[in-house]
Amino acid sequence: MAAAIVVAWIAGVALLVRREFFLGSAARLAGAALRLSPGASYFAVWQGGNQIGFASNTLDTLTTGIEVVDWFVADLPVAGSTQRASARSVIHLSRALALQSFDVQVETQGTPLHVGGRTDGDSAVVFALSTGTTKPDSQRVAVRGPILLPTLVPLVIALGETPQVGKTYRIPTFDPQAMLSRDLAMAVRAESLFTTVDSARYDQGRAEWVAAHSDTTRAWRVEPVNGNGFTGWIDSDGRVVESTQPGGITLRRAPYQIAFENWRIARDRRAVTAAGARANDIIERSAISAGASMGRARLAALTVRLRGVALDGYDLAGGRQQLRGDELRIARETPEALVATWSLSGGGALGRTLDRARFRQELAAEPLLQSSDERIVSLAVRIAGNDRDPRVVAEKLTRWVYDSLTKAVTLSVPNALDVLRTRTGDCNEHTQLYVALARAAGIPARIATGLAYVGGKFYYHAWPEIWLSDWVAVDPTFGQFPADASHLRFVVGGLARQTQLLRLIGALHIDVTAAR
Repeated sequence: MAAAIVVAWIAGVALLVRREFFLGSAARLAGAALRLSPGASYFAVWQGGNQIGFASNTLDTLTTGIEVVDWFVADLPVAGSTQRASARSVIHLSRALALQSFDVQVETQGTPLHVGGRTDGDSAVVFALSTGTTKPDSQRVAVRGPILLPTLVPLVIALGETPQVGKTYRIPTFDPQAMLSRDLAMAVRAESLFTTVDSARYDQGRAEWVAAHSDTTRAWRVEPVNGNGFTGWIDSDGRVVESTQPGGITLRRAPYQIAFENWRIARDRRAVTAAGARANDIIERSAISAGASMGRARLAALTVRLRGVALDGYDLAGGRQQLRGDELRIARETPEALVATWSLSGGGALGRTLDRARFRQELAAEPLLQSSDERIVSLAVRIAGNDRDPRVVAEKLTRWVYDSLTKAVTLSVPNALDVLRTRTGDCNEHTQLYVALARAAGIPARIATGLAYVGGKFYYHAWPEIWLSDWVAVDPTFGQFPADASHLRFVVGGLARQTQLLRLIGALHIDVTAAR
């Protein structure tokens, strides 16, 4: 009997240990979520020493779940002018923090973006995306198990346990803007103390709000392992203390009066000179010095050394580009490389038809790339005319897009139909419309993004690549067929892939070793 009691006691302890210490992360998170309390955090948005905007995060516990509302608004200096940009997301979660529904709206002076959706059990996300006046495009993305939106990553890291320096967290997420389900790998890199302002008072002499009381806050620095995702400091409750964004933008937690009222005061006062605006320009801040002057005459070949970032995961090698170690060589396509071995009609001197199964993805319509829309198809047919040589048609499309679109910097998600309607945009809009027209004409086309040399620096740029006998780079923004060798391709693909470029900002160094 004594032995039986001891065995039973040991079994009970074992079950207790198993329950308390070996629970799955989802179960631990669900238990921790029950301790969440409502609250709001406010942030001042800074760039180059100036407060340019305001942000907030509000969490409310409901009887049926949890609601998280994020708001961001800022006056962004772009290409010598100021553009207002705002973003608002409303997320509904279960009490276990599993995503149930979301609504994301992004407004700029360009085309607004709206994404709304819900989860279908633990197996899929159903959502509708629309830009401007276009009809919402419904999509269904398969997922595995409960997921979160990227904005909730800081909360999840700290909610289950106190963050630990050196630990890596893998969090299943769905990004509604990139329309992609993926696991985010986030690492805790450091721990430090911050002095944060708890309350504010109005200073008559300075005519603005100042700190009335401050306190120390212990925070942990969280960074994405692969360069994409939240970067900043969070406290033990998962609330953001400070975060950094591309373009030299920083969000710092502050009382509402300092975060919002001081922004309004600073906005009314500010009279930025053209030179000052240029110094803070997002485009200029993301530019990379070339280390040499090459002029802007159609480069036939370029060799550069890339330093400061890991090159793994980028589409640097292939076609016109050769990568050896940190040396990248780009050669503009020769006239022989522009000869297609297939015909749009499948006959004539060019011979065979295209293997459409091989290029199914590069010929398909996408949510913001409506190559099957009758307006895109009819325009592509009209531009092609009677020509059936893919090279001739591709060159016609390059010339038409270059001549028909007004060149203007925009802060919006490119949409082929909206570009066709407005006939305005930067390299993203030119590329989006070109790829839609090329696919509508039957030419495989894809989006390439990276850097292009202009006036002594390398700037972010996007351009199309088309298939003739290999992938050929063309540039309807600059009116080049083919594109010259000053184009450094880093990524091939849409929005989900283009986020890889964010880790180049402020880290990549380029040395030009040869150019002709």
